[in-house]
Amino acid sequence: MVIESVPALVSKDIASVYSFLTNIQHLKFLLPEDKISDWNADEYSCSFKIQGGIIIPLVMKEQLPFHQIQMVSGVKSPFPFTLTVFLEEEGSNTRGKLVFDAKVGKTIQLIAQKPLRNLFDSMSQRLAKHFEQ
Repeated sequence: MVIESVPALVSKDIASVYSFLTNIQHLKFLLPEDKISDWNADEYSCSFKIQGGIIIPLVMKEQLPFHQIQMVSGVKSPFPFTLTVFLEEEGSNTRGKLVFDAKVGKTIQLIAQKPLRNLFDSMSQRLAKHFEQ
């Protein structure tokens, strides 16, 4: 299952956006507060519980300076996945999107696809709003 967020235009240069996103602890600012709990983070990983009781662990994997950040599912993830942030320069702004790629069965895909799409679209938009402040 591949889910691609709606791209967001961020009113900040690509280096600043990349620097913000490579600190995995900043991921908390992109998540909807009313849908997550039990947030934990260190330098390279984070985990949180989403509404419904599923714990999502993320581990920073690869970084391609200023253009791509890839995180992967942690050890206790309910299924294997990657979450990749793609950034591209657009004048003095940055266009960013999230791509989620999970190895799940058809049943989980049917149940999870819409809520996950909403989550990643929300995260993309929250990134843009974060830099408007």
